[in-house]
Amino acid sequence: MAVAADDSRYELRLYVAGQTPKSLTAFANLKKICEEHLAGRYRIEIIDLLEQPQLAAGDQILAIPTLVRQLPQPLKKIIGDLSNTERVLVGLDLRPARSGMRTR
Repeated sequence: MAVAADDSRYELRLYVAGQTPKSLTAFANLKKICEEHLAGRYRIEIIDLLEQPQLAAGDQILAIPTLVRQLPQPLKKIIGDLSNTERVLVGLDLRPARSGMRTR
């Protein structure tokens, strides 16, 4: 698995449904990970499916919260509250997967 170059810009979409504890935790975890590993190289767009449900179809969102990495390509998705930092880093291609680690 290739790890993204250090100068890549990250366009991230976090799909949530309102201000639930899980949604707030996902955003806080994502912000922390981005500040630590992507400082100055990321943009987070929060999409609240309670306000804009039609946007779920575009990225084929089946569960929430879901993080979608739009850039760099290819598109990647991570479902959950993003509390497993290692899994998020691997999912964003910021760290290579260890053998035996499952990613989507």
